[in-house]
Amino acid sequence: MEEFGKPIANLVMHNLQEYMMEKRKLGKSGLEVSAIGLGCMGLSHGYGPATEKKDAIALIQKAVELGATFFDTAEFYGPYVNEELLGEALAPYKGKVVIATKFGIQGADGKLLVNSDPKQMKGWVDGSLKRLRLEAIDLYYQHRVDPNIPIEEVAGMIGELIQEGKVKHWGLSEAGVATIRRAHQAQPLTAIQSEYSMMWREPEKELLPTLEELGIGFVPFSPLGKGFLTGRFDKNSTFEKNDFRSIVPRFSAENLDANQALVQLVKDIAGQKEFTPSQIALSWVLAQKPWIVPIPGTTKIERLKENLGAAEVQLSAPELASINEALAQIVIAGERYPEEYAKRAGK
Repeated sequence: MEEFGKPIANLVMHNLQEYMMEKRKLGKSGLEVSAIGLGCMGLSHGYGPATEKKDAIALIQKAVELGATFFDTAEFYGPYVNEELLGEALAPYKGKVVIATKFGIQGADGKLLVNSDPKQMKGWVDGSLKRLRLEAIDLYYQHRVDPNIPIEEVAGMIGELIQEGKVKHWGLSEAGVATIRRAHQAQPLTAIQSEYSMMWREPEKELLPTLEELGIGFVPFSPLGKGFLTGRFDKNSTFEKNDFRSIVPRFSAENLDANQALVQLVKDIAGQKEFTPSQIALSWVLAQKPWIVPIPGTTKIERLKENLGAAEVQLSAPELASINEALAQIVIAGERYPEEYAKRAGK
């Protein structure tokens, strides 16, 4: 692999407060957001103990200060408390930020249920509006496709909510290409959210070409491979029971060890470019298409600065080609979801 050139401008972390991040539009919708957003789930759900409220609010507000204008949450995160957290933290910035939330997943008896009953959607959106302290939701995702409800019915209710002024844009999370086409025909979609990173490139086969054809934006979650691409984990890493990664095959000791070749590749590039592995991984995602907006999550302000700073990293076409050639030689061990979760994706 060829040696990578030096960065156009080295990122000085303490000057980030003065940094104005570039903006991107999600497809042809006209919805403009910061090139990198903040995924807020991990502040209260999914990755171990919830962050102290005051610390979480400080982190969210620091993200705004650093140029982020795009924040992602869901009714299910907590449940409810993550929306409440964003509502409080972002209240001073009303009209200056874009908030995305989601409906359609509920918990019952320790299990996850998919439910997009159109008759209940008005109640769900009203609840999210109240918790988020908004008059209208900027971007409202169906969290997972409901196999029992035709997507056209969901799209129809979204259309009513848009007419009522309660929702501005809508999207789908982890949906299959056929569903995306049907949904978009019924009610134009602004964005699709799915996992995408150097570690999970499946969207390149069908999803990205479809979104480009239809003019729909792409919002990758886990662009750092659920933290793996930061280089923090090896075969000795352990995860608490309330950390989702404890049940993810990709994060078993055997697979963590098998996938170190990918981490080493990212570290090598980072060293040559004088950036961090996280910044290289995020800049790679950004470089794929101008309508892609990743939403890495973190609970630490230093990592927040690092992640948002990735918008400064420039990868040339030859560098990208070299990276992709190297990635093609690496076989990733372990599925990204346990079987129960995998059944809900790509419908």
